[in-house]
Amino acid sequence: MKLVVVSAGLSVPSSTRLLADRLTESAVRGAPGTDVHVIELRDLAVDIANNFVTGFPAPALEAALGKVAEADALIVVSPVFSASYSGLFKSFFDVIDKDALSGKPVLIGATGGTGRHSLVLDHALRPLFGYLRAVVVPTGVYAASEDWGAEGLAERIERAAGELVALTAPSATVPAQERGAAPARGQAPRTVGSVEDRPLGTGSLKDRVVPFEQQLAALKVR
Repeated sequence: MKLVVVSAGLSVPSSTRLLADRLTESAVRGAPGTDVHVIELRDLAVDIANNFVTGFPAPALEAALGKVAEADALIVVSPVFSASYSGLFKSFFDVIDKDALSGKPVLIGATGGTGRHSLVLDHALRPLFGYLRAVVVPTGVYAASEDWGAEGLAERIERAAGELVALTAPSATVPAQERGAAPARGQAPRTVGSVEDRPLGTGSLKDRVVPFEQQLAALKVR
């Protein structure tokens, strides 16, 4: 599995990066052999701003965007500023290709100085990645300053990482047609489990269907 971790922490050391590392370690324990690539957005801040002005990514930003596009899954963590994700975090996902995250499992995380901002996961991050058509892991992880070393955070990290690994497991992959996706152009639709698939006596059910006009004629008052 190719796992890309996006951390929007600004300071060194960073509690945002610390949460990203804890989530990554838990995910790797659940999926040994995982190829991990970490993107620190603080190192790309100028390139991201220039991309808005020029319309083209610098080589370092282009490489980071490529890593995200090639990933099988993402862990994304942002600090909370003004009750939402940081501007740098949002800007990175503003310059990414609109289809890069489609169908990709994403574990969301956030850090803040107080637990009062914990809803940022559901009112800001989850809608953002839902808009990008990513598959957002059910459990998001928010860590306030008082959560570090306190009871509960380690369990939330383990649960969220386990859900991310489960979403990327081969057994979780279901063929698109069986998920109800539209058939490709020129391909006849197949209705799984429909009456068309069921043998009935010596002939198919289609041969035994009574035309609708015949059924109406049979209902006429004699």
